Amino acid sequence: MSVRASPIVMGIVNVTPDSFHDGGQYGDGVRHAESLIDAGADWIDVGGESTRPGALAVDIDTEWNRVRPVIEAFGKMLPVSIDTSKPEVAARALKAGARIINDVTGLSHPQMAAVTADAETTIVMHMRGTPKSMGTLTSYEDLLTDITTWLCERAQLARSESVWIDPGIGFAKTAEQSLRLLRHIDRLVDTPFPVLIGASRKSFIGKILEIDDTKDRLSGSLAAVACAWYKGAQAFRVHDVAETRQLLDLMYAVEGAA
Repeated sequence: MSVRASPIVMGIVNVTPDSFHDGGQYGDGVRHAESLIDAGADWIDVGGESTRPGALAVDIDTEWNRVRPVIEAFGKMLPVSIDTSKPEVAARALKAGARIINDVTGLSHPQMAAVTADAETTIVMHMRGTPKSMGTLTSYEDLLTDITTWLCERAQLARSESVWIDPGIGFAKTAEQSLRLLRHIDRLVDTPFPVLIGASRKSFIGKILEIDDTKDRLSGSLAAVACAWYKGAQAFRVHDVAETRQLLDLMYAVEGAA
């Protein structure tokens, strides 16, 4: 059995006042992004609009002004991802140095697919509704088939050289559905698209482990990463870069051991 390519750790930089775990903690995000790079992040994902359950949308200029400092500071150092569903923000980010578009709505905006032509990489995530409504949209005919089919259809719209898929753990999924997705990540790995997982400190971890405070969910987050890597996922969007880097580096070394 051949050894897979080394895992990719994507560090989360939230420059929002209301993100579910670390909203408002990092100012313009530049120093935090630098710390994540020093901790071993391969990619940086910067977002200027919260997608936590119940979050409200912000206007284009507000979102852009939040993310611009990080993109301009680090776009030439490593792949910087713009976490947005707005094609206008994505286009500005690419011109400023971002290389990746991470769209949590799976290119739902009719103009986003055209913007992806200027990105090296596009990440297409599964989501239903909006952050305000997604908690009511958790009924599926067949969870795994529905999500896999939807992601593959949306991914084919992207025009980037590299297109990744993300099942959207916690987005229009119950805790039990999120667990089932992790258990069966190999269904997504069997598609033509590499898989990115974002489970870091999310509510399903809190519910399953009975941990209300997101600050106490590190161990559960690392467990989710380990499960997803074992099942074939290749990239991981996380708050805790240093810990995730150590975990994955050791798992990768074990996998490659004679």
